[in-house]
Amino acid sequence: MQALHEYHIVWIDSCFMEAARTIRLSVERVVQLRGAEAALPGLRDAVHAVKHLQGRRFAGTYADILAGGPYAPAARFFLDELYGDRDFAERDEQFARIAGAIEKFFPDLVVQTAVNLSKLHALTEDLDHAMGLRWMDMSATPPEAKRYVQAWRAVQRRNERMTQLSDVLAIGEEMARLTRTTGLRTMLKMMRAPAAAAGLGSLQRFLESGFDTFSAMARGGLAPGFLRTVEQRESALISSLFDAPIVASETQLAALLLGQAP
Repeated sequence: MQALHEYHIVWIDSCFMEAARTIRLSVERVVQLRGAEAALPGLRDAVHAVKHLQGRRFAGTYADILAGGPYAPAARFFLDELYGDRDFAERDEQFARIAGAIEKFFPDLVVQTAVNLSKLHALTEDLDHAMGLRWMDMSATPPEAKRYVQAWRAVQRRNERMTQLSDVLAIGEEMARLTRTTGLRTMLKMMRAPAAAAGLGSLQRFLESGFDTFSAMARGGLAPGFLRTVEQRESALISSLFDAPIVASETQLAALLLGQAP
């Protein structure tokens, strides 16, 4: 029994070490990308233009949901926290800080969510960086939808686009599962002061916002339906951007962008 107990402790320590390593590697990749963007004139603006367009595209794709209804809070959470053009530098710094003490500040149940969020963020920044480079290579004259589709097809990386979508859905599923954990909301509330004292307020806000958003949906059994809607719409868009006749793809994207003012 003692040996089993010791094995369990070692296994837990190993899991935390792997989580910390994954978070560190993800943050290091983001830092590298931002350094490269700062070193090449115009690249940071190009990446921001790509991100801004993608946020508007998401708002257009889900304009019906964002307008109101039971899925609206979850769509807003995805837009603000996963698809928007916000600067997540503060949260990146906090990820780097939490990597070495992840088990001290956050419950075991949210560790995997933090790990997946860091991986998703690194992949998203990598893809946006590649898009920014192609965006710079193209004339600013064409309509932005045409420029974006051309950049997308030049970058390719279909498998990574599908991984990005899978990671987004996984975070949504994890949030929904966390809401079913008795006492976790109280635990998150109790973490506010320690998290703030440790300089982890931004990550704490993300966790609380996600928990509250999906908690309301979970009570009505709405989370699976929302995530299926995201999967269907995003998969259809990815297929269009890769496979549809280029004019049709550009026309579809331009229509989506009209759903949100620049």
